[in-house]
Amino acid sequence: MNKRQWAALFAGALTLTLLAACGGGNTSQPGSASAPPEEPDISVIAPVEPEPEPEPVYPYSNPLTGEGLYTDISGKRPVAVMFNNLKKALPQVGVSRADVIYEIVAEGGITRMMGVFQDLEGVGDLGSIRSARDYYVSLALGHDAIYIHAGGSPQAYDAFSDWGVTHIDFVNGPYGKMCWRDQDRRKTAGLEHSLFTSSEKVLEQMPSRFRLDHEEGFAVPWAFAGETAYVGRPAVSLTIPFSKYKTGYFAYDAEQGRYVMSQSLDGSDPIPYVDGADNEEVGFSNVLVLYTDVGRVKGDDKGRMSVRTTGTGDGLLLRDGQLYEITWKRDKRTDCLTFLDKSNLDAVLAFGPSYIAFVSDSTQVSWEGDTPSGGTGQPG
Repeated sequence: MNKRQWAALFAGALTLTLLAACGGGNTSQPGSASAPPEEPDISVIAPVEPEPEPEPVYPYSNPLTGEGLYTDISGKRPVAVMFNNLKKALPQVGVSRADVIYEIVAEGGITRMMGVFQDLEGVGDLGSIRSARDYYVSLALGHDAIYIHAGGSPQAYDAFSDWGVTHIDFVNGPYGKMCWRDQDRRKTAGLEHSLFTSSEKVLEQMPSRFRLDHEEGFAVPWAFAGETAYVGRPAVSLTIPFSKYKTGYFAYDAEQGRYVMSQSLDGSDPIPYVDGADNEEVGFSNVLVLYTDVGRVKGDDKGRMSVRTTGTGDGLLLRDGQLYEITWKRDKRTDCLTFLDKSNLDAVLAFGPSYIAFVSDSTQVSWEGDTPSGGTGQPG
């Protein structure tokens, strides 16, 4: 073998040695395949919890419900609507959209309801519309509201002129294009129970002479919070016997956080209080019973009622399944109602709509807690 052959042989051997040292080639022994890289055990990796959605921060609130809003509507004058509550005129339409509903007895033991809407935008149909009474006119004035009705008692018409109340009268006023007669109800319930309007018609045809905003300094003096500083008495149901004709019932639904209403009319079994727009039961975050002087108007041949809505009196507030004793106060007709707790501070309402009943001092209102033992009569 010559020198050139020896050199080639030496170079080849050296190359093989270098490859082995660097891990090149397949140097593993038979049956000893290299193990794959170890993967993490996914069963021990803790799941990543999504970040909770932050609670929305609203710059404004509805002055009648305390609920947050992105736009300021507190400067608007609300609209108060007079609803019929006779059995054959049910269901009412639009009541579930009201921020506040007032209920007071009228002649013959029937009741009327007045819904107060801080903003009518998008509410839809409203009815059936019924006649005014002076004590409802007084309460509407306390809200600086535009009051919608169909006719009224002599006392109500005196109040309109004497107190300067802004009102829309579908019977004795030039507002025929703002309302209509529901033909089905006209056939089944009668002409007087068939009158309807809508938020669209009211807003589109609101007279230009009407003041649409509150005057400077007006404010609703109601306080709202998610909870109160006091512990009340359990009250998961409430019964308000307005008269032999009408009894109201309220049952607390903890899931909704509201008192769902039903009523007995003309001695019938209780029926759910529903909105005819969607047939859904109507509920309230707050139920207030205000005791006052109620009597018949002297010399009135129709048996109309006189109801005191100013001054002061005892009351009850139900919210969150609890009952609280309160005092109501209203110095003059242009004031909104004020509610005071047992420390003479503002009684705190729950966020959401309220139902307010004015009843006679002698009315035997009753309630029950989680057990059948409850209460009856007035606070104290």
